Amino acid sequence: MHYSRTKKWMPALVLWLGVFASASAAERFITLASTTSTQASGLFDYLLPKFTEKTGVEVRVVAVGTGQALKLGEKGDADVLLVHDPAGEEKFVKQGYGVDRRLVMYNDFVIVGPAADPVHTKGGRDAVAAFKAIAQAKATFLSRGDDSGTHRQELRLWEAAGIDVKSASGTWYKELGAGMGAALNTAAGLDGYTMSDRATWLSFKNRARLMLLVEGDPKLYNQYSVILVNPDRHPEVKLDDARGFMDWLTSPAGQQAIGSFTVEGQVLFHPNAAGGGD
Repeated sequence: MHYSRTKKWMPALVLWLGVFASASAAERFITLASTTSTQASGLFDYLLPKFTEKTGVEVRVVAVGTGQALKLGEKGDADVLLVHDPAGEEKFVKQGYGVDRRLVMYNDFVIVGPAADPVHTKGGRDAVAAFKAIAQAKATFLSRGDDSGTHRQELRLWEAAGIDVKSASGTWYKELGAGMGAALNTAAGLDGYTMSDRATWLSFKNRARLMLLVEGDPKLYNQYSVILVNPDRHPEVKLDDARGFMDWLTSPAGQQAIGSFTVEGQVLFHPNAAGGGD
């Protein structure tokens, strides 16, 4: 009798174990803290399903400014970071919060503003000169003000221009504490100037009278890197899957996928991992 009961329940047990295994496999994921530019541009919608299809690992994105992404990494609230502030990244690694930092891709920043361009920056290639002209005219400038990689680079340019924007905050210089999309929307609404990463600008639809005015300055170069959150500091980091994602992102296949992502025929991010892209 005991044997028959066991035999009777065996198929159910096998079925339950199969369902449990399937559920566990479906829950295999890593958390990626990354910038709003990579999310808003549509890159992740294009890129991440390719990685998941190959590996079965889902990538759950927390899209924030680079400063906030680094803080999430410090606290162990992410497995891997994809960010764009080289100085901040180097400090993050030096302080022991991250390891295995790798270059992934680059694009550039652009300065955009009203088509009327009252301070005559259009066609310029000198970002610092453009910022000086904006400040001198007290033309409305919208800053993200969110400690993102874009915001950090913008502040470096104001410093290079010798402009104290802290003292101007709330007048012609307006800090939003928001992402790139919000800054562009506000600039469009106020006929103001702002600095954007090129990917978000190309993906932005609500331009109104905004147009691209300044580009091509080496100071506007925008490098993205991927960093593993230090598993020695945070043992909960999903080391194998996180490193697998980094390996794929910097592999020829991942780099080719990044380089093939376009909007209106334009490449938004140029791959430049060592040995993996241009």
